[in-house]
Amino acid sequence: MIANMSESELDLLSRLWEEHMHAPFPPHMRGREIEGEDMVLLDADIAGCVLSSLSGPLDEKRRKILLICLAAVEKLLPSIDDEDGATEYYKHLRDMAALAVELGNANAR
Repeated sequence: MIANMSESELDLLSRLWEEHMHAPFPPHMRGREIEGEDMVLLDADIAGCVLSSLSGPLDEKRRKILLICLAAVEKLLPSIDDEDGATEYYKHLRDMAALAVELGNANAR
């Protein structure tokens, strides 16, 4: 277990990660930008940082990336159409990013 992290929060993030790994990327979001955000890149950035947080504390660079991505997802969610379950997919990404940031903040205390 990672020092200073609640096991239940880490377990939750692990479960969310497993769910994410089994969720297909919404096909109509490939190659799409919404308000200047590349939707594939947003997914990849969040996924990479969340995976890093599962193996140890986030460094400041990844923490900043997650905060930027989290703000982007929050801003974009109302603009995402729900074709192929895209809204739920990006809500799931948002939840993982928020939990990874929370865990990182708890670790910094």
